[in-house]
Amino acid sequence: MPGIIVHEWLANRGGSENVVEEIVATFPNARIQSLWNDAPERFAGVDVAETWLARTPLRKSKALALPFMPLTWRHLGARDADWILCSSHLFAHHARFAGPARGVPKLVYAHTPARYIWTPELDARGNHALAKLVRRPLQRLDRDRAQEPTAIAANSEFVRQRIQNAWHRDSVVIHPPVDVQAFADDPAAELLADELAILDGLPSTFLLGASRFIPYKRLDLVVALGVVSDTAVVLAGDGPSLPDLQALAAQHPGQVSFVLKPSRALLSALYRRALAYVFPAIEDFGIMPVEAMATGTPVIVRAIGGAAESVVDGVTGVHLHEFTGGKAREAVLRAATMRPQDCIDRAWQFDQSVFRSTLRSWVATEAHA
Repeated sequence: MPGIIVHEWLANRGGSENVVEEIVATFPNARIQSLWNDAPERFAGVDVAETWLARTPLRKSKALALPFMPLTWRHLGARDADWILCSSHLFAHHARFAGPARGVPKLVYAHTPARYIWTPELDARGNHALAKLVRRPLQRLDRDRAQEPTAIAANSEFVRQRIQNAWHRDSVVIHPPVDVQAFADDPAAELLADELAILDGLPSTFLLGASRFIPYKRLDLVVALGVVSDTAVVLAGDGPSLPDLQALAAQHPGQVSFVLKPSRALLSALYRRALAYVFPAIEDFGIMPVEAMATGTPVIVRAIGGAAESVVDGVTGVHLHEFTGGKAREAVLRAATMRPQDCIDRAWQFDQSVFRSTLRSWVATEAHA
């Protein structure tokens, strides 16, 4: 009897959904249980079960659906399975089935304990008045239900420490999968004429900041690093913070260029052209620093967070506490001395094949312990 893969909800885009795709590829005979499925084409060919929330307008608003999620996860109906693997960043690890599946080993792959409950300083949703009101009860409930799994895997050492603090459980670290080959290959043949023109119009030397344009990504610090090191900056992506970033760029005429909504091929080319990729966000892991290293480009990261685990200080990049001042300026000079092959070799340690092999071994060991 195959297993059951549990995930919060299925969306067409999202880092956790990328992980679920790899989990499905690792266990192709497993079925998926989610609250609702908004990506039927993405997960075509997979047996996906939804909950009652999928039949209501609540599926369109995670905030409105949230009060119903903990109870919904406890009444998933009768299933038969050898094991359950929960991909959780909110309440999926609360999952409980009836029937034969009630007593099988439940494993959890934790992207993080819910940030707005446990680390509201990293998630603005946790500062909402209602969130503050229910935080303590939800913490107690979440911690209690986190005692049920047979074993837990964290996506980084950073998250493993958070799990210890929040759930009082230990876990192993299985880093999430990165499609290293997609960025190790030279993208030149895939670039369109207008993309080549964009590249030709950029400075010959620049620092790259690439992500969604949202506040917690701290792309303003990429600009600050460019200013302090007298280096041009390219910001690639899109999002609601674009006007703020454009206003910041206007304070430094000629210093900052924007590349909006780059394709994967153009992003890969930007990585390759950059002096360094700059990643100031405090992330649970951080996929993009590994992508950058796969192209041979060093990465300047904040010294705390998951990216500080993938980027080796002094070998494949530089860890920074502050993105202004003398040490920040020195970091850019140090990054320029990194060997591209060291960056590439490091990236392959986070490849999809490594994730699949490690996850398969972990599930086999824990599900039959």
